[in-house]
Amino acid sequence: MTFNPLQERGIPLDRQLRNWRELNVTPIDPDRADPYTRCRIITMNGIETEAIMFSHHCARHQSDLQARRRLAEVRYIEAQQQRTVNWLLPGLASVLETTIAYEQVAVDLTAWVARMEPDPYLKQAYQFGVLEDFDHLYRYANLYEMIEHRKAEKIVDGVTEVMPGRPTMMHHRHPIDNVREHYDRETAQAISKLHALTIMSAEQQTMNFYMNVGPTYMEPIARQLYQEIGLVEEEHVTHYESLVDPGESWWEQLLNHEYNECYLYYSFMETESDPKVKAIWELHLNMELEHLRIAAELFRRHDGRDPEQLLAPTLPKPVTFEPNKEYLRELLTTQIDYTTLGTGYVQEAHERFQRWQEQLMGGAEPPSERVIDENRSRSGDEYRLESEGTHPLHSLRTH
Repeated sequence: MTFNPLQERGIPLDRQLRNWRELNVTPIDPDRADPYTRCRIITMNGIETEAIMFSHHCARHQSDLQARRRLAEVRYIEAQQQRTVNWLLPGLASVLETTIAYEQVAVDLTAWVARMEPDPYLKQAYQFGVLEDFDHLYRYANLYEMIEHRKAEKIVDGVTEVMPGRPTMMHHRHPIDNVREHYDRETAQAISKLHALTIMSAEQQTMNFYMNVGPTYMEPIARQLYQEIGLVEEEHVTHYESLVDPGESWWEQLLNHEYNECYLYYSFMETESDPKVKAIWELHLNMELEHLRIAAELFRRHDGRDPEQLLAPTLPKPVTFEPNKEYLRELLTTQIDYTTLGTGYVQEAHERFQRWQEQLMGGAEPPSERVIDENRSRSGDEYRLESEGTHPLHSLRTH
């Protein structure tokens, strides 16, 4: 069934305000919930957070009082949506359990986007990043076993493997080598713009989460690992945000944000297994249809263009959380030794990369390596969760 959000009627904005009782949603059960339900919640939290912050930045660059007021009206509802979504996460889950779920999102969402991306350069950007998120999942799973004495299989439920990717210590690059070429807003396919916004928002949320929760730990190795991987997430946000064409006007970007929210809520409504959570996705979709209509009005008024010129006439194939084991194993065999040089990719550690590594490491072993060593010492071995068969690089440990 085709779905064109520009032609659908949503809930009028003056009927979207919810009271405290309505916002007090029941969180998912961490022991019984589908792991991909949790992944969808984490994804939409990142999408809503990006929508809110973008709206704030947009408002700061507008002189039109009526436009700023309109942005504020929609933004308040977006803020209610963000809290509703984020509050679906259970307070019973530890910070590390939520962290592992964040990395499961990064792995399976980015892998799906890489598989679906039609532009070869953009596809490579996602393939490059996902092998780093894959390794972060492995490092946090070992930290989880070491300090909480539990195994990550309880969280990822076997749909995502836990094993080494591109070693985290190799993710630290000179900042200029994290900036990619952007797509061309005039020629890029609509799905490519949605993919870039989605992964940028998800990685940004992960970066913010680690910045805030990292120092709440008492264990030195936990504090240090969050600090190290948090800095990699900063690199990832730079990597993905640079894919977006900076020539897009504020109103064009607003239009893309609102269209992407419609796309993702529709996708998750179509694929959600939890009836209560599915109802929230459906409600929020009907809210976002009105937000998109308002964004289209602002776009017409301030850019003097028709939104149909930019947006796809129907929503693309729904975003789907699903296992990507074979795809990731294939990338491990072909791209594990990649790094970046300028806006491209190389398979050797070039001089600028090596200088940056030397300065950052300061002759010491990084936390991402020490967490594996310490878990081997305490637990008898490192933690891995592999499906039947062998890792394509089974002899790879952490170096």
